[in-house]
Amino acid sequence: MAHLWYYSTMKRVSIQDLKRNLSALVAAAAQGERTLVTRHARPVATLGPVEALHVHVGDRFGRAALVPMLKAPTRGGYLRTLREDREERL
Repeated sequence: MAHLWYYSTMKRVSIQDLKRNLSALVAAAAQGERTLVTRHARPVATLGPVEALHVHVGDRFGRAALVPMLKAPTRGGYLRTLREDREERL
């Protein structure tokens, strides 16, 4: 029964209201607020802050450069291998 108390203390918002106010709700989530999203008055999801403790945003965030992995053209070989890999997974 403890989980019912947890949900009852959250702000509730319908999916329609979520669509209208997404930016504000995401900003509130970034500040630590949790929101319960409902569909037809039934809980379906929660919106809240990221809880990944290993994520660190340092002073170099957003300044990295992408470096190509391949030094020379593959003449389509890489794409063929990728396509074959995807087909094997299906």
